[in-house]
Amino acid sequence: MSAPASTLHPATRLRELEGRAKRRFGQNFLVNDGLAETIVLRAGVRPGDRVLEIGPGLGVLTAALARAGARVHAIELDRDLAAALPEVVPDVVLVQGDALKVPLPEVDRVVANLPYNVATPLCMRLLPLGVPMALMFQREVADRIEADPGSRTYGALSVQIQARARVERLVSLPPGAFHPAPKVHSAVVGFTPIAAPDFGGASAEEFDRVVRMGFSSRRKTITNSLGNHVGRERAITWCHAAGIDPGTRAEQVDLSGWRRLVTTRGEV
Repeated sequence: MSAPASTLHPATRLRELEGRAKRRFGQNFLVNDGLAETIVLRAGVRPGDRVLEIGPGLGVLTAALARAGARVHAIELDRDLAAALPEVVPDVVLVQGDALKVPLPEVDRVVANLPYNVATPLCMRLLPLGVPMALMFQREVADRIEADPGSRTYGALSVQIQARARVERLVSLPPGAFHPAPKVHSAVVGFTPIAAPDFGGASAEEFDRVVRMGFSSRRKTITNSLGNHVGRERAITWCHAAGIDPGTRAEQVDLSGWRRLVTTRGEV
């Protein structure tokens, strides 16, 4: 008699499924039940919460969510893993498909170990849901998300996300917490959505476009970076109108400065 799927180590479970971690899906499976429980606790999951999980894989985090009383909605790209997930969590509401493309359900929060190769676009797609999130990233990406102005990791991603949510580090995880073990450390970041994000009077898309232009040549001044797109003279006028020294670099401009740049872009 074989052991229940929920009690098997992920490596054993993979062999049972006659599969292996598929690099094209960025698969590194969480194997530590204790850390899964910690993530669920730090994420603030409450009994009855509708929780969206992206990339449940072998179901270690899914099972922890279910034990906390959550009603789990999961999106899994891998057909084999999607077919096997109900063996671990029978009540899971499962969609087999690409989380960047399929409709997202209405939920109370998101808790997920995101596939690292698409973690950033997935995060940006999830933020408009406007619910608390606990998302796992490579530690370097987590550092960028949380970075303060002036730091070496502060960039377009920092600005774009911090305009939409308050962020904090929830859990740090070593490579050994996963199978197969990645070559990088990981971290879970908590996101508390801002009810009415301020994009400087522009759309979210226009705000992001200006921020990307400003960081397009990181080692140059913001004038040169913006000037590559709108012309140097206009960029200088733009910066003056926003109260920003044209000789400043993008990584020195805080969130309020980016909002002013977006606000004044149509006035010059």
